[in-house]
Amino acid sequence: MSDRLKVILEAAVPAVCSAAVAVVAVEGTTVATVAAGELERYSGQAAELLPERPPARHDSIFDLASITKLFTTVVVLSLVEEGRLDLDEPVAARLPPSYGGAPEVTLRHLLTHTAGLPPSRRPDLEIPGDGPDVHAARMDTVLSTPPAHPVGDRYLYSDVGMVTVGRVAEIAGGAPLDALVRARITVPLGLADTGYRPAAELRPRIAATEDKPERPETGCVRGEVHDETAYALGGVAGHAGIFATAGDVTRFGEMLRTGGAPILRPETVAEMTRDHQVKGSVFRHGLGVRIGDPGITGPLTDAFGHSGFTGTSLVIDPAGRLTVVLLTSSVHPLRGRPGIRDLRHAVAAEALGLATGR
Repeated sequence: MSDRLKVILEAAVPAVCSAAVAVVAVEGTTVATVAAGELERYSGQAAELLPERPPARHDSIFDLASITKLFTTVVVLSLVEEGRLDLDEPVAARLPPSYGGAPEVTLRHLLTHTAGLPPSRRPDLEIPGDGPDVHAARMDTVLSTPPAHPVGDRYLYSDVGMVTVGRVAEIAGGAPLDALVRARITVPLGLADTGYRPAAELRPRIAATEDKPERPETGCVRGEVHDETAYALGGVAGHAGIFATAGDVTRFGEMLRTGGAPILRPETVAEMTRDHQVKGSVFRHGLGVRIGDPGITGPLTDAFGHSGFTGTSLVIDPAGRLTVVLLTSSVHPLRGRPGIRDLRHAVAAEALGLATGR
């Protein structure tokens, strides 16, 4: 364990986040794992302390939020390797007539966020109710979203686009997205605590997120996806919804760092992580991954990965032989808490120090 990493996390609790777990792996060996804080600290929006507050542990489970996008990307790329999909084939040919994107949009556009689709859409505000039929109707509603800009015109981060990617994967893969993630990623990698819609028995290990009065449960959300659109779609979507431990996310990151085995071929990972020269972005962009994102990489300026709205991040630095995972609950009990960017930078800087012996 790194004493400095422990100090960094403990200093962030509870001002930045209520719970945090960080893992640093160098050349595939975990050199530091630190947990701090409490999985459920507050009863609701009033931020009243609970009488019993379970501590965060190394095996605690967090809502990954947009790190889910990397899992969706890997599923799609595995289907591309099998010839079931083509990155440059228009996705309209795969989707129902209600599809609203431009007819020339491809998976490559969607994975680089250059399809022109808007950032989000809340189908639950348009279609009330619950159940499989409602979720299916809401999916059609999201897929019907018209573009906000011409295809390829500029970078526009879009959950709508990644929901579309997930649906294309389901159609090509012949199974629901959660089943594809399980069969193609979590089972081959042995990620026992990773997946959508975690079982009820895992709830004591799950970090709470935000208090959402519009939902039927009382108090802060715990064990159900935080993201409103993913929740409206039944908890499974291409942009959000996966829960995992820091150890499992580290193994997933190591798979990418070392070339993709046993899931992807090295040339596929190389294509995924190369700079696609996207216009209008403050960082370089690969397929589903951000390269040198100043919000998460800190001094690891050539690293790739992704962040999540709940306070999560995965940073992979092949040159430095590093995989850095930070899972937090920065939206518990409410979103908008300052300091998560600084925390991510501090963890990345400490990881670099561990790798270089500084």
